[in-house]
Amino acid sequence: MISQELLSILGCPGCPERPPLTPVVEEEAEYLACGQCGRHYPILDNIPVMLVERARRRKPSDASDRNDNRSKQK
Repeated sequence: MISQELLSILGCPGCPERPPLTPVVEEEAEYLACGQCGRHYPILDNIPVMLVERARRRKPSDASDRNDNRSKQK
């Protein structure tokens, strides 16, 4: 998982405001998700791939909904 120190300095490269990113863990993949534009940047071998071209686009609310559901399941 990405360290809090790194998370605190990363922002979405696809948004002019550079909003903070939220870690998302799925079954077999990890992402850093932007709550503003909905891009999910993959994390490969504990290294975030911060290229807009490699990001998957989802609805902005998907990341927070998915994390909320995981915390409820625990």
